[in-house]
Amino acid sequence: MDTPYSYATTIITAVADHSRIEWTHATWNPVTGCDKVSPGCAHCYAETFAERFRGVPAHPYEQGFDLKLWPERLSIPLTWKRPRLIFVNSMSDLFHEDIPFTFVQSIFRTMREARWHTFQVLTKRADRLAQLAPMLDWPSNLWMGVSIENRRFVDRADQLRTVPAVVRFISAEPLLGRLEGLDLRGIDWLIAGGESGHRHRPVRIEWLRDLRDRCRAEGVEFFFKQWGGRYPTAGGRLLDGREWSEWPRGKPRSMELALRG
Repeated sequence: MDTPYSYATTIITAVADHSRIEWTHATWNPVTGCDKVSPGCAHCYAETFAERFRGVPAHPYEQGFDLKLWPERLSIPLTWKRPRLIFVNSMSDLFHEDIPFTFVQSIFRTMREARWHTFQVLTKRADRLAQLAPMLDWPSNLWMGVSIENRRFVDRADQLRTVPAVVRFISAEPLLGRLEGLDLRGIDWLIAGGESGHRHRPVRIEWLRDLRDRCRAEGVEFFFKQWGGRYPTAGGRLLDGREWSEWPRGKPRSMELALRG
């Protein structure tokens, strides 16, 4: 039986069929918990949420934001018959160094079997991504992305280029500086946005304009997620008077159906 808190938190921690993330439709978390690896992690929304429940008996986050594998969640996407865009591990990082390779393989196996969905994986651990990529069986319904928050980490795009994903994308969120030196060759999609939360670091319009203009010049689809602020929607999504909601070209049929549904 659900406890008073379990319904709402299960929606966030295990699956969310109607995600509030603007560039996806559902989330699936066969792993939860993570560790900070770069400045973009400083005010992690997932950690803030999880740590609220540390020590609460039988809660999905009784262990707080410590890394935890959930084998019982591996088959969840196979039970969803309507095609969805699914963000994998919104509450973790699939390429965390403490996730066993065999478990990563199991997640990839589910994504391949659930061929009617389109899966989105995002990591800050581009080194391990590049290391494991040759040993993984990459399905055609998987989009692979890396997070790049400032110019110190633009080389994550170089490692992403080595991955045989059907769509490669960059998440520049929270954008903390101009991404000087970023090479967009072989990149299909770029998401940019500011930080949210009571300690949010403001994003500058010139950083966003630079990315948008470079994407337009180099044929990369551009998606502006948010300005950020105290709350994610506080600043809206308008950049120079319009919303930028471009999607990768040649998107799979499953995504077309999901966007309609």
